[in-house]
Amino acid sequence: MRTNQSSSLRIITIIAMMFLYAMIAFVTNLAAPVGKIWGESFTDPAQAERMGMLGNLFNFLAYLVMGIPAGNFLSKFGYKKTALTAISLGFIGIGIQWLSGEVSSFAVYLFGALLSGFCVCMLNTVTNPMLNLLGGGGNRGNQLNMIGGTLNSLSGSLTPMLVGAIIGESLVGKSIADVNIVLYIAMAVFALIFLILFVTPLAEPEGAGQQVTYERSAWSFRHFVLGAVAIFFYVGVEVGIPATLISYLTPTAGFAAAGFVAGLYWLLMLVGRTIGSFIGGKVSSKVMVTCVAMVAIALMVAAMLLGDSLTVSLPTSWAFEMQAMPVAALLIMLCGLCTSVMWTCIFNMATEGLGKYTAKASGIFMMMVVGGGVLPYIQSLVAAHNCLISYIVPIIGVAYILFYALMGSKNVNKDIKID
Repeated sequence: MRTNQSSSLRIITIIAMMFLYAMIAFVTNLAAPVGKIWGESFTDPAQAERMGMLGNLFNFLAYLVMGIPAGNFLSKFGYKKTALTAISLGFIGIGIQWLSGEVSSFAVYLFGALLSGFCVCMLNTVTNPMLNLLGGGGNRGNQLNMIGGTLNSLSGSLTPMLVGAIIGESLVGKSIADVNIVLYIAMAVFALIFLILFVTPLAEPEGAGQQVTYERSAWSFRHFVLGAVAIFFYVGVEVGIPATLISYLTPTAGFAAAGFVAGLYWLLMLVGRTIGSFIGGKVSSKVMVTCVAMVAIALMVAAMLLGDSLTVSLPTSWAFEMQAMPVAALLIMLCGLCTSVMWTCIFNMATEGLGKYTAKASGIFMMMVVGGGVLPYIQSLVAAHNCLISYIVPIIGVAYILFYALMGSKNVNKDIKID
């Protein structure tokens, strides 16, 4: 970071990154409920489940295509131009999703979901390393990302709740046009943030816009490689848990109630990240991930074993009306507390000690976020037959994350000299 950056500019930069963090969740979390609306246009239930997750798959496939280019773009043009380009793509992507409802085309919707994925991929490439850099790396950098993650979770929790409230209990006869108001809100927020960032002088990493010489690849760092795989599994776990929860509850509770309960999962992620932001400066990323991974596995195994045998009252509307739900739904929902701190902790562990390779590594890291499309789609194939059994997919993912925290995160390349 350039040494002449004032403290006020640093604060403005942090606030700007926080807003971008929130938009990442807003755009991403539109994919599952809106995809569910499109999926209901297919009469076969199994096909409806698969097609409903295609929008989410396309949204995350963008990471596979855009991950490395986004890192290169960041290295060449810096944070501000990368952020503005990403926001423009987001506006266009949401606009195309709106257009898909007007022309009743599922293919147009998928194209819009893909462009929206390009947007959030580039935004992720900007926000994570920027906040880590502003915090000076280590626990402090992790703490700033935790705070940004709190806003991310707030935005993420409100999205499925809002879509569910607009659609109502039944999806029969509904189309994406019925949630146009949500798309209008997204486009308006993108336009506003674009204008704000356009006039805000963002701090840039040292050497941004300059040619940087790389003696080796970011893939040379073992702890980063294993961390990239951990992110593939993590995002798949984070997205698949609430998305399948909607499918699990909709047949008996209705779409609105299911969407609200899924929103509570994201709300618990907010709670977890808020707690994490307070303890992030004192508790290491390795310890946090180890603890929450073990708890998450226990919760999902218990949910699979208990099934519908027990019920518990859960809030299912903005008025917090209580409704009897399977206790499995509560256990799955509680996983939000566990997944809340995983992203920033894994990123922190995987990029520690990378120096000038961080921007390149961030692009590769983003590429692996494609797991958020792949794993939930695999889970949906199993969920078409049995929703609870399908949670074996995220259990496997969390088991790998536990391995990474315990053994894979150790930096064995400390002897590599980084200029």
